[in-house]
Formats: sequence, C-alpha cells, structure tokens
Amino acid sequence: MAVASTSLNINNAFHTPNRTQLVTVITSLIQRLNPQSHNFKNLTSNPLNQFSHHLDCEVVLKVIKNQTNPYHALFFFNWASNPTPNSNNYTHSHLCYKAIIDTLLSHSLLSTASSLLQESTKLSDFFISKLIKAYGDRGNFKAAIFWFNQARKIENGKCLFSYNSVLGVLVRGSRMKLAEAFFDQMFKDNVVQPDVSTYTTMIRGFCKMGMIENAKKVFDEMMVEPNLLTFNTMINGFCKKGDMKGAGSILDRMMSSEDCLPDTVTYTTLIDGYCKSGELEEAMNFMNEMVRRGLQPNVLTYNALIYGLCLRGYVDQAKIMVTKMRLDGLKDNISTHNSILKGLCIKGKLDEAVKYLKNMSKSDIKPDVISYGAVINGYCKKRKSEDATSLLEEMQAGGIKPNVSSFNGVLRILLGNGEFDRAILLLKKMPKMGCLPNFISHSTIICSLCMAKGRMQEVEGLLDAMLRSGHNIDGTMYSLLLKGYCDSGNFEMAMRIANEMVSHKFVINLESFSVLVKELCAKMKFTEAEKLFEMCVRCPVDDKDNYRRILDEHVLFKGIQTEHRAKS
Repeated sequence: MAVASTSLNINNAFHTPNRTQLVTVITSLIQRLNPQSHNFKNLTSNPLNQFSHHLDCEVVLKVIKNQTNPYHALFFFNWASNPTPNSNNYTHSHLCYKAIIDTLLSHSLLSTASSLLQESTKLSDFFISKLIKAYGDRGNFKAAIFWFNQARKIENGKCLFSYNSVLGVLVRGSRMKLAEAFFDQMFKDNVVQPDVSTYTTMIRGFCKMGMIENAKKVFDEMMVEPNLLTFNTMINGFCKKGDMKGAGSILDRMMSSEDCLPDTVTYTTLIDGYCKSGELEEAMNFMNEMVRRGLQPNVLTYNALIYGLCLRGYVDQAKIMVTKMRLDGLKDNISTHNSILKGLCIKGKLDEAVKYLKNMSKSDIKPDVISYGAVINGYCKKRKSEDATSLLEEMQAGGIKPNVSSFNGVLRILLGNGEFDRAILLLKKMPKMGCLPNFISHSTIICSLCMAKGRMQEVEGLLDAMLRSGHNIDGTMYSLLLKGYCDSGNFEMAMRIANEMVSHKFVINLESFSVLVKELCAKMKFTEAEKLFEMCVRCPVDDKDNYRRILDEHVLFKGIQTEHRAKS
C-alpha cells in the first residue's frame, strides 16, 4: 500500500512527464518493490500500471539499461510485455529484447536468458549467438556447441551470427582444431557465406597459436575484402613470429587498398615488431612515417620504441624518448619505467638501476613485480646472491608478491655459489613470502644436491616435499638421483630408483648401469644383474650391445677373481 501511495504522489507531480522523469520515477518504484529473483509470483506489478499509457520502445530501453539489479530489469520487462492497460498497443521491439538479454547475460543469468527467449519465441540466430558467447566465455564449450546446433536447426543452417560466435568462443579457448572443423563445415554446407568477421576470427586464432602460414592461407583465400582489423591481425601475427618481411608484404597490400589505410594500431604493431627484432632504424622510420601521415603516436607506440632501445642497451636515448613522449602530452606508465630498469641491468649499471627503482617507489608510479624482477635478474647475472635475496625480502615487506622465476633465479645463483643451506632455506620460505615453488624450484635444488658430495640424506626430505606438492620426478632428476645414490654407496636406494625409472619408461644411462652391475656382481648377485639388464633393454635404448658388453665384462671379471682366489 505504501509503495502505491508513494508512486501515485510522484505521478501527480506532473501531468505529462518527460522521458527522463518517467525513467527516474519507474526506477524508484522498482527499487521499492525490490524483486530479488526471477520468480515474481508473490510480487504484484500493479503499481506499475499507472505508467502503461506512457510506454514506448525508448522508455522501456532506458528503464532496462538504468537498472543495476538484473531482476529489477527483468521484473519491469515482464510487466511491459503485457502492460495493463495497453492503450498504445505497446510490444517489445528487437532492441528491447537485446537490452534485457544483454543485461541478464552480463550478470551470468544464462539459463534465465535462454528461458526468456524460448518462452517468447524469440530464439533466432542473433540471440542464440549471444548465448553461445556467454557460455563460451565461462568455459562451457559443450553448451556453446549445443546452442550452435540449435541455431542451425531453427535457421536451417542460415546462422552466420552463430557461426561467428562459436568460432570466436573456440578461438578464445585455443580450440583451433575444433574451430577449423566448424569453419570447414560452413563451406561444406554452403548455406551461408562467411563474412569478414568469420575470416578475421580464424586468422586471429591461427596467429594466436603461432600458425602464421595457416593464417596467411585463410587471408589469401578470403572471398570478401579484408577490413582494417583483418590487416592488423595479420601484421601482428607476422610481427609476433619475428617475420618482418611477411608483415611488410601485408602492409604493401594494405597500402594498395582504397578503404583500409594503416592506422595507429598498424604502425605501433610494426614499430614493436622491428624493435623486438633489433631493427631500430626501421622502427624509427615507421615512427616518422606515422607522424607524416598525421597519425599521433600513443603510449604503446612510445613504449615499444623505449623497450627496443633499452633492449639494445641504449638507455640514454630511451630516456630522451620518455621526455619526448611527455612533451607530446602523453603520460609514461609502469611499462615505460620497467623498460628503463631492464636497459640499465643489461648495461650492467646495477647501482643506477637500484637508485632508479627507489626513485620509482617515491613517485606516483610504484614499482611492480616486473620492476623488481628486472633488478633481481641483474643481480643474479652478477652472481650477487645477497643483494638479490635482499630485494626479494624488500618486495615482500612492500606487499608485492615475487614471482617464481625471480626465486628460481636466486636459487640457481645460491647453488652455483655452493650456498646449499641458504638455497634450501629460501625454498622453504617461499610459501610464506607469497610464492609457491614450482617443479623447477624443487628440481634445481634436488639435482644440485645429487651432484654434491654427502648431501643425499637431505635430498629425501626435499623429494618428499616436492611429491606432496603434486610434482613428479622427470627423467633428468631420476638419472641424477641414481648417480647420487651410487656415488654415496647407498645401493639399496639406487636399486629402488632404478626400478622406479624402468617402471616409468625412463632410460638408465650406461654410467649408472655400470656402477650398479659392478656392485651386484661384487656381491655375487649375478641373477639380479641379469634382471637389471633385461629391465634396461626393455626401455627405448639405442645401444643395447653396450649394456650387454658391460654386464658380461663385470660378470667375467668377477668370475676370474673368484677362480683366482680359489686357486690361491
């Protein structure tokens, strides 16, 4: 009763409300009604009836888009589907359906959206394509493909929107083989022709997977004219592969077209590609050409050049470029400064890099994990483990979680310097510092300890921790474990490792095989030595004859020794 009274008082404030006022009043009323689910059976929509004679498509669109709660939007949409009274003979337009479906999907109400479309008999290629994208974006490829098949049935195969949507879903999910199958099916059915979006999606997918030749084949076979996005996607694909000649050939074709001249994205992509290929002169030429054509470089353009200069150690020139960028009215960002840091480290100017890092901390652009990682990597190259470790601790104190590659770099330096205990301690501290060790972290330490003398007892605890973390032993680690146990004289553990290796189809190398056979023969365990040989040759080894030769030599040598002792 209070809701109706309040809304009536508002309505009486004006006789002919404008659309903005009307949207505000309706939104206020819906908020008071406050529907909280898609089931509105216990909630009356009668208070809305006083607005029915004001309904038109524009009002409905504005009300729907004005709602932050999707159930509020749906409640209003359902009422407006059959307003009482309906003096204007109002019915929802395509745009109104689009607005409510977009609202529901943006709030992950996929089943509600699909039910609404089915109940209103509005299932079509256009709307199904939206469902396909929504399910695909959430990783539900099975549902996306289900809805694609529904579109094919409903539209008798004439479902270009759905084709493009399912291809986009599969490309984003790196399912290129499946995307190819759908793309090929499109041509096989020959019911609907691919448009520029279809081709561009496939090109983008192949470029994303590094399959540039496949992308080029699709590009060359296009039955429609490429658009700006198509050209830029191809150029980006070639640049990522470092094939600047290929990128140039696409640019030439682009320049010869009438409707698709290069834009800022085109030039920035080429500049970035040439910089990463070390061709700074070409990159600068494109920068100059870009300006001559009246295109303004953006932050990405400048950052590409700054990164390229720093990669070659031209830090001073990079700093000049930063100044030029600022004079052009552009604000440098964290990527700009991370490039400078990397350049200083490449030049071996670590003291200057540390000073630069500290100045960043005092500025409005705070250093991130990449900033610290660049300097830590610089210290690691100089084998300065103390300084590198200190920076890791500084990151933690500053609330920045170091990445695992920074830790692994420091671990390698500690182990290379023979600081095994400090490396083990750092490995154990990693989780407390916000970074879980990966396989490389564990493997680096375990393998180093296997090659050191007298450290095999520590290996067992570390190996157990690694296995409990979900990491498995690989062939290299197995070989070093076997060698470590053999060198330490722990042949019981060595044999256990050998059996595990063979069971996992890993090859026992000749050196380890020789040590084990020698030990078995020394203990007169010739049968066990023969079994070891049989296990080894079951694995894919190339030189079975050498394994046989080693076994025979040790058996023969031990037999001669035994015979000699018996005679004497």
